[in-house]
Amino acid sequence: MEAREHVWKGAIPLHIHLHESDVTTLPPPPPLLILAPRIGYLPLLIPQVKPHFGGALPPGVDTVWFDYNGLPLKWFIPTGVLFDLLCPEPKRPWNLTVHFRGYPSNVLIPCEGEDSVKWSFINSLKEAAYIINGNCKNVMNMSQSDQSELWQSVMNGDLEAYRQVSLKLKLDVLEDDYIVKKNSISLRSKESSADTDMAGQTKTGKIPVRLYVFRATEDFDELEEAPEIDSWDKISYINRPVEVFKEEGKCFTLGDAVKALLPEIFTYKSFINEDVSKTEVEDGKNSPCFSQEDNQDASGSPEERTGKNCEAVEPHFLSNTAELKLLRIQGIEPQLEIPFSWVVNNLMHPEHFLHICVFLKVVHANPQ
Repeated sequence: MEAREHVWKGAIPLHIHLHESDVTTLPPPPPLLILAPRIGYLPLLIPQVKPHFGGALPPGVDTVWFDYNGLPLKWFIPTGVLFDLLCPEPKRPWNLTVHFRGYPSNVLIPCEGEDSVKWSFINSLKEAAYIINGNCKNVMNMSQSDQSELWQSVMNGDLEAYRQVSLKLKLDVLEDDYIVKKNSISLRSKESSADTDMAGQTKTGKIPVRLYVFRATEDFDELEEAPEIDSWDKISYINRPVEVFKEEGKCFTLGDAVKALLPEIFTYKSFINEDVSKTEVEDGKNSPCFSQEDNQDASGSPEERTGKNCEAVEPHFLSNTAELKLLRIQGIEPQLEIPFSWVVNNLMHPEHFLHICVFLKVVHANPQ
């Protein structure tokens, strides 16, 4: 099974409680255990949640929202991203509270159920298309049937149906840099009509990225000791495309992308063996540059894995101002050396954005 299929089949077990202020019966209804698709959105669970708690609700108009440890959850952020962001040390099942009254309009924008989620998704898709192609004509010109099929494929977690419609949008911008075939690592040839700068780098495209950064000022060593995120004000939300540059003999890595997104935090020291022989490459002496935590079967087909014949990157921190404690994408904590093309092609969300969660521990300077 290819990595993208794993992503689309990914789900988070939820343990949902009804908030005590909404309970009108004794005893209160039991919690609901449910699997929430990673690529889905919390309001899409309402048709399953409401029947479970409906008999205990007070009269009135439902305005459904969820919270985690008292923090209202933003409904337009994919469920998997919320989990990755708010649970640095994953907790399963994820304990959430559902509310049917008292919508926190000072924190959350209004949500009218599935329709609101759908239009938020389509607007994000338009934004991604504009970043990739310079216009969003293909999305704007989608037929109603294609738009409906695309949305239903996301609702149902049907990757094959999604591919059939999304191919018409022509939003695939990156070809995988490296691929493992049997016992060899061969570099695919790639031609590009893009502009080349003075350093010999070729720009191959822009990748839509949503970056969520939590900067912790408290001192902690283990993720389970990390401070709780109790306010959205503690999250820096960066909506910035990554321009992918290619240089002959090197691949553009996830580390390069992170450096472009957070230049004030990261600098890099490169270690590259300019004399890597063809024999070494063919013998596969360069180990794959993806983490074992990427949920892929190491015994899978060659097409499912990405090889590493790229510049090794060691992250450093400017003036020792911050320490990278966690970088998580789709529940995976990939190595910075992984080719960015593999990350984009396998871990992007259906609206063609790559969502990256970053935890930084701010390092306080020692007094002199």
